[in-house]
Amino acid sequence: MAGTGSGSSRPGVVPTLLYADAKAAIRQLTEGLGFTEVSVYEGEDGTVEHAELAQGNGVVMLGSKGRGGVFDRAMKGAGPAGVYVVVDDVDAHHRRAVDQGVEVLMPPTDQDYGSRDYMARDLEGNVWSFGTYAPEAGA
Repeated sequence: MAGTGSGSSRPGVVPTLLYADAKAAIRQLTEGLGFTEVSVYEGEDGTVEHAELAQGNGVVMLGSKGRGGVFDRAMKGAGPAGVYVVVDDVDAHHRRAVDQGVEVLMPPTDQDYGSRDYMARDLEGNVWSFGTYAPEAGA
């Protein structure tokens, strides 16, 4: 069975999102929320067929809505997603998001379970939480 071992640098869970304007989403996620563009593949018409963005040792994959295919049909009418991303400096990350005009839903807050995090909404309604909580993966 293929997978990621505890010594692997590959993430074991990868959120996958579709956007009406994937190029704007990539700009917001990189410029406003600190992701690094790993790869972007565009179709002949300029739609984003597939993109991968990294944050720490995590990755999110995204593409354009309406390009067809099984995943696009399955996601049609689906609600927005919520994604949690572990970051070292929540306050600096939050300042960057605010400076870039990202909609912040909750400012940096110390949680009862020991994490400090904040919450933002991207241009198409997905909710992104950034914080210090790092869940342990089971063996």
